Amino acid sequence: MNRDLILQELKFRAVRSGGAGGQHVNKVSTKVELTLDLPISKAFNDSEKERIYKNLKKRLTSDNKLLVQCDDSRSQHRNREIAEDRLFKLIEEALKVPKKRKKTSPSKASVEKRLKTKKVIAKKKISRKKPENE
Repeated sequence: MNRDLILQELKFRAVRSGGAGGQHVNKVSTKVELTLDLPISKAFNDSEKERIYKNLKKRLTSDNKLLVQCDDSRSQHRNREIAEDRLFKLIEEALKVPKKRKKTSPSKASVEKRLKTKKVIAKKKISRKKPENE
């Protein structure tokens, strides 16, 4: 993953924020939308792209563009920084390769402990039974 190359490929768009607000919200475009066109991106190799497609399929548009929006701040510049951080965190999480699980067997001591507790519980239950009349 080449961070500088990704920054060059990003398309930045400022739009008006929705929701309640005053005069400021109605005249200033502070919401930021960052779009990364994955199919034509040169920042990732084919295996990385496949991993991103697989892990971020719910975040991708119909033409496989990754879209990140931010309207947290009243500043357009701050929203852009936040959106870039979110984008890089998303990509880093998507590219992480999970560790393979190593099969292990229980230790001898843990097996003995388990069997011992089973016997104790079994004895406790047997002692609760009514005695049989002979």
